[in-house]
Amino acid sequence: MRVRWYGQSAFLLSGERQVFVDPFGDLPGAAARGLVFGYPAIQGVEADLLLVTHEHADHNNVDAIGGEPAVLRSTAGTHASPIGEVVGVASEHDDVAGTKRGPNTIYCFSLDGIRFCHFGDFGQAALRPEQHEAIGAVDVLFLPVGDGPTVGGERAAAIVRALRPSVVVPMHYRTASINFLEPADAFLEALGARVERLQESDFAVEHLLGRADLLVVSPAAP
Repeated sequence: MRVRWYGQSAFLLSGERQVFVDPFGDLPGAAARGLVFGYPAIQGVEADLLLVTHEHADHNNVDAIGGEPAVLRSTAGTHASPIGEVVGVASEHDDVAGTKRGPNTIYCFSLDGIRFCHFGDFGQAALRPEQHEAIGAVDVLFLPVGDGPTVGGERAAAIVRALRPSVVVPMHYRTASINFLEPADAFLEALGARVERLQESDFAVEHLLGRADLLVVSPAAP
């Protein structure tokens, strides 16, 4: 089982089946607003399942993914899919009940016996008890940490402490390719966990699981 980060919140999970989450496209008008979004375009990727957590251009470019995948698009509920059951947990992109940036769907699913959870652009002040219960056990957690439109710093760290995954993969934060989010530093400092900084954008998962301590895996930005 391998995970590849394409930048922002876009990931390809490759095992017996392939799952892609939150492919990005162009950001119309970004340059005019002083926004830099310089991640390489997603090309030549196929998947069996495509998940879109919410309808913003840096998360919903479904046309970038080939292979005629089944698509679950910004929809909470319990869904059948080519990889089995996928749980979509309703949440918000902001801390004012979605009235500023709209809804967001947290997706939880198992692939090759590993339980994944992708938080999309979660921006609530805190994780609600009913959301925590719906998410359940997590092996690998993909979590936005760049603050601003999502959680970051202590708010993001509190989610990790609540869910207690084996591995956390930070996403949606400032890198050399993006200028409108905060770096991951405040989150890493608040969490205080061991960090493995990778030289590549992809990594194998299995050998990272089953450890006594929490591990933060930080792939190289594309």
